Amino acid sequence: MSATPIADYALVSDRHSAALISRDGSVDWLCFPRFDSPSVFGRLLDDGAGHWSIHPSVPYRVSRRYVARTMVLETTFRTETGVAVLTDALLVGPDNGGHRLGVGVPRVLARRLAGIEGQVPVEIEYRPRPEYGLIFPILTAADGGVTSRGGAEWLVLTTPIPMDVSDSAGRGTGTVRAGETLHFGLHRSTLEETPARVWPQDELSSRLDATIAAWRSWSALHQAYEGPWRELVHGSGRVLQALSFQPSGAIVAAATTSLPEGVGGERNWDYRYAWVRDASLTMAALWVAACPDEANDFFAFLTTAAPSLSKDRVLQIMFGVGGEHDLSERTMPHLHGWRDSRPVRVGNGAWKQRQIDVYGELLDAAHRLADQIGDVDEDVRCFLIACADIAAERWTEKDQGIWEVRGEPRHFLYSKVMCWAALDRAIGLAERLRAEDHVEFWKRTREEIRTTVLSEGWNERAGAFTQYFGSQDLDASALMMAMVGFLPADDPRMLATIEAIEQRLTDDAGLVYRYRAQAGVDGLAGEEGTFLLCTFWLAQALALAGRAERARTVFERAAAYVNDLGLLAEEVDPSSGELLGNFPQAFSHIGLVNAAWAIAQSERREAGRIE
Repeated sequence: MSATPIADYALVSDRHSAALISRDGSVDWLCFPRFDSPSVFGRLLDDGAGHWSIHPSVPYRVSRRYVARTMVLETTFRTETGVAVLTDALLVGPDNGGHRLGVGVPRVLARRLAGIEGQVPVEIEYRPRPEYGLIFPILTAADGGVTSRGGAEWLVLTTPIPMDVSDSAGRGTGTVRAGETLHFGLHRSTLEETPARVWPQDELSSRLDATIAAWRSWSALHQAYEGPWRELVHGSGRVLQALSFQPSGAIVAAATTSLPEGVGGERNWDYRYAWVRDASLTMAALWVAACPDEANDFFAFLTTAAPSLSKDRVLQIMFGVGGEHDLSERTMPHLHGWRDSRPVRVGNGAWKQRQIDVYGELLDAAHRLADQIGDVDEDVRCFLIACADIAAERWTEKDQGIWEVRGEPRHFLYSKVMCWAALDRAIGLAERLRAEDHVEFWKRTREEIRTTVLSEGWNERAGAFTQYFGSQDLDASALMMAMVGFLPADDPRMLATIEAIEQRLTDDAGLVYRYRAQAGVDGLAGEEGTFLLCTFWLAQALALAGRAERARTVFERAAAYVNDLGLLAEEVDPSSGELLGNFPQAFSHIGLVNAAWAIAQSERREAGRIE
């Protein structure tokens, strides 16, 4: 059973795949060659599913940081005899500055161990376990490394410290002294690719330096936000970029699968896919945290993945990072899960769900990024018009909602509001889309949705807008009504809803639940943690309502849960305060960016009134 706290992990990415590395210098999660590929190291989900660790062989203290303006990890080990620094990166390709970040990557996880003071004895353990731990490969010591054969993957470990190989594992010990630098690398290829190889020390060194320079080049071009919590916002922007799949423009919801929403529970999902909703909101957030030059890639991905909107004119809610439609879900019974949280799942059955809110997020992103997208091509134009038309046609239908409930479909408030948003944004884009002949229909339907939501979505007994029509249950997604402009945030009904959520949908620490799981609408057993995204939503709604001071308090309450590297998971355990859920979670970082921006704008407005 894996028990390392989720907050103890760091993310490195080459915009194709991702690795999670613990505070102890252990690579416990690595999927090659894509985010959603089977893991090579999977100790995150089972102690026997593989890892690659480098750390001192004597007691040590640890501190970590990302190299400035990059997603390259630097871990400092301090022992009684010396100090050593371990630098980790998934290498990017040659000439990867600026917008080219992630082009032509070599599929190499590089690790640099540098002696800073004195001397540090170190130990290395290498246990590759491809196919989610199912394969125990044959390891063979080679000149300067270790080769691995088994399954469809050819792995070659570069190591300047000799390794003893037995039982499908390699072990080595050595000493790094002040002024000495050792480079390690794991190169992966498939049977049909140019075989992986042992890399010379100077080549690993130069490519690692080039990867640092490439990330800094991207940050210099894309990160201009100068408001409050600048470093958190910029860090979140880099996380969102790290979760994007360079070849297609897709954006994954998280780098992991099956990290639980409740310890020991069944709410364990695979988030290594591109949700239309999450990706659209990521693009909107990058408008604040970075220049959205990747917008064209994102919309090209969607128009390629979903050109026909399916035979019944419904947009599939999620895709594989290469545009795959079939994401059938299966369980991995040989894996015990993080802290014995089972089942471990690969794939996600939500791909079959109908969620009519996605048209709103998509068109909102298109509207916000209209200037960056430029003159839309015919495919994008027809796709966006079709999305608006479908929202207008299907807004009266029940669906599974934003939280992808596995219970019965309902008339979820959020879904109706986002259909309204889809039409509102389409009307704003009509001239650019050359869709003026649709505007009358869109306007008429937009008003019908508004009237229905105001009459059916408000519940007098709850004193708030509620989760679905006829319900008294609160749902944090109602806060989005203010954020998309359905109602002004200072409208009395909106203020009442904000107040109700802040008072009745929070834990003792003031963090917001998305809804009360025991309300029985989601078809799942057990409870879950508080949602960081929803807490940031509350901060954003308060800022929009002109309550900047309260908004700051709520923001800082949520931001306090970033780990030492500024990373956030999906949820927080209300009992222990630990991070829960897949990690790092795009939604949480989206919420942080947008809330910070809203608070900055609110404080500027207040300053203007004082003057």
